[in-house]
Amino acid sequence: MTTLIVCLFIAALLPYLAKVPVAYAMQKAGGYDNNHPRAQQNALTGFGARALAAHQNAFESLIIFAPAILLAITTNTTGDTIVNLAIVHVIARILFNVLYLYNISTLRSLVWSVATIASFSIIYLCI
Repeated sequence: MTTLIVCLFIAALLPYLAKVPVAYAMQKAGGYDNNHPRAQQNALTGFGARALAAHQNAFESLIIFAPAILLAITTNTTGDTIVNLAIVHVIARILFNVLYLYNISTLRSLVWSVATIASFSIIYLCI
């Protein structure tokens, strides 16, 4: 169960870690506008736009993964398969962000699918 909690912790950190490249891109685009950061983010292009999309997608992924892990813990469905799926999800999400930043779209989409299937598989195995 400890591995599941660690995976959940890492997954919860990922959206905030994914903000670092966004802040970097904003800084390069005339300085970080703390008065209107969302407007500045929406104006980003290239690397900055991809960084923002990866940041936002990390939150979207967490919406599926967190309940899946909590369901596994509360139903005591914490066997090796569930743990391995959680690890796969976290690794895939880290790789997803890297691929997004480097604009490798096809592989990024494949990795996104792996992470999403892993999360839904955890839920399915708890049924």
